[in-house]
Amino acid sequence: MKLLLLHNYYKNPGGEDSVFAAEFQLLLEKGHKVITYTDNNSRLYKIGSFHAARQTLWASDSYRKISQIIQKEKPDIAHFHNTFPLISPAAYYACKKAGVAVIQTLHNYRLACPAAIALRSGKTCQDCFNKFFPWPAVWHRCYHGSFSQTFAVSAMLAFHRLLETWQKQVDAYIALTEFAKCKLASGGLPNEKIFVKPNFVSDPGGIIEKGRTYAVFAGRLSPEKGIMTLLDAWRIMNNGIGLKIAGAGPLEAEIKQFIKTHRLKHVELLGHCGHNRTIDLIKRANFLIFPSVWFEAFPVSLVEAFACGTPVIAASIGVMPELIRDGKTGLLFNPADPSGLAEKIKWLWKNPGKQQELGNAARQEYTDKYTPEKNFGILMSIYDSALKNNADAAK
Repeated sequence: MKLLLLHNYYKNPGGEDSVFAAEFQLLLEKGHKVITYTDNNSRLYKIGSFHAARQTLWASDSYRKISQIIQKEKPDIAHFHNTFPLISPAAYYACKKAGVAVIQTLHNYRLACPAAIALRSGKTCQDCFNKFFPWPAVWHRCYHGSFSQTFAVSAMLAFHRLLETWQKQVDAYIALTEFAKCKLASGGLPNEKIFVKPNFVSDPGGIIEKGRTYAVFAGRLSPEKGIMTLLDAWRIMNNGIGLKIAGAGPLEAEIKQFIKTHRLKHVELLGHCGHNRTIDLIKRANFLIFPSVWFEAFPVSLVEAFACGTPVIAASIGVMPELIRDGKTGLLFNPADPSGLAEKIKWLWKNPGKQQELGNAARQEYTDKYTPEKNFGILMSIYDSALKNNADAAK
């Protein structure tokens, strides 16, 4: 099969980039011919705000370039990971005009929420999910705190709802969980076209012997990730349990100050770590902590922990109860509750036998659901459905 994979990189690297790269490599290994088309938001500063807003609505250059690629390569399927903002939904039209089946992976909630994370003022928010024009987001300046930028994103969503782009130009959507599928269908996407396929990670080599080492957080240092809840739990405990924080982001300076102010000697802020170092940190940790306060789509670090046989303590919000079986593969606590998190940490730290039991079960969960081989089978099934939907639409 000949495949065209398309992705718009953000300025800062993220999980979507990793998934795009992993699926590209997997498809190559399975013998498929794969062509890529990418753009990068690092060039936004060159084009100006007006042109950027116009690109978000309809990127004529993307339409033209992708049309040329399709004419030359003649792919069977175009699989999009992110179109925002520089590729834009115009790219779907280029594909459909040439008779190419279109698939869109839904890495976040952008098609229902201009901010993409369904979070406002530290609380989950779905005010725009059933709005033709998402005016609450504009009113609250949900995207980058900017009226003009939020209006541009909202106008893009309304414009393509008017054109019925989401219904007619995409043959299959990939949601990462049943929870995300339900939420995005409630936001207007056609339920019958949404298929569920989780993320996957390559096997890091299984479980290693763990001593009394440390807990680890791996992720972006931003408010929605719940990092301040985590630090507040350490302030409450202040009992010598080690914590390593792997990541970078806008809260970095605030975190450094918090650690200094509260003399959290056992907390290490490591900054951005490469993939191999992050995996090694997770593999050697007693457990991973995931205190997110938003509706995560599908955190790769959680599956990495499962693959390493490292149990997870996570906030019970959104998809987490779907991914983590409380008391079986990890532990859940109430979101934004540092005291509740502190109790879970102290209990699990004092019970190494339970850590091993949870870790073994997490590793089994990985081999059952999240290996590249399992994922490839699901992906091929979705591709077949997209081809069928595309053929039916052409009749």
